[in-house]
Amino acid sequence: MKPWSATILTLYPEMFPGPLGVSLAGEALRRGEWQLEARNIREHGIGRHRAVDDTPAGGGPGMVLRADVVAAAIDVASPPGDPRPRLLLSPRGRPLTQARVRELAAGPGLVALCGRFEGVDERVIAGRELEEVSVGDYVLSGGEIAAMIVLDAVVRLLPGVMGKQGSGIEESFEGGLLEYPHYTRPRDWEGRPIPPILTSGNHAAIATWRDAEARKVTADRRPDLAALHNEKS
Repeated sequence: MKPWSATILTLYPEMFPGPLGVSLAGEALRRGEWQLEARNIREHGIGRHRAVDDTPAGGGPGMVLRADVVAAAIDVASPPGDPRPRLLLSPRGRPLTQARVRELAAGPGLVALCGRFEGVDERVIAGRELEEVSVGDYVLSGGEIAAMIVLDAVVRLLPGVMGKQGSGIEESFEGGLLEYPHYTRPRDWEGRPIPPILTSGNHAAIATWRDAEARKVTADRRPDLAALHNEKS
């Protein structure tokens, strides 16, 4: 069985693996439990200067990544028959969710195009069936950091990457709620004790407390998630 593999299309391949090369993700990468390839879009640039962008049709500021250049990069990295989804990291994409992360982790891998400048020619988005994905309602200089966010979220769910598979279950968004508060030693810190229920040894009561705290935190910080969770309950 082939390991889960990611191909990143970028103007700055030297940015990878970056933080993905350390900690659990990096150790798993070195063990071959997942694979990462960063390919330079400029290899498919036009002319002597390997141009990858041009001025926007209709005028306006900035530059736009050319459809022919991007298509050539995609076609080499993801030829016909490649089952991996093709993502475009874009602030106008659908928000990344934990549900989508789990779907990606269950698949064979992904191909991610990192946008730059003002964006990517719309024709190649349609012509190569790119799934636009957003990691938040803000704008980055390019899609590379966003791609790292996607990969970090996915890779940690791959079999063998995390030390305890259970540690990925009781986390924010997994059950539709934000995670409950955590505590550890010392038992009392600056006059703030650990909630007594957590040291009671009563596991059923602890589970009830954690569920209540998760609901409270979610209602306070993400009422949109709380409302959605209540609809599904």
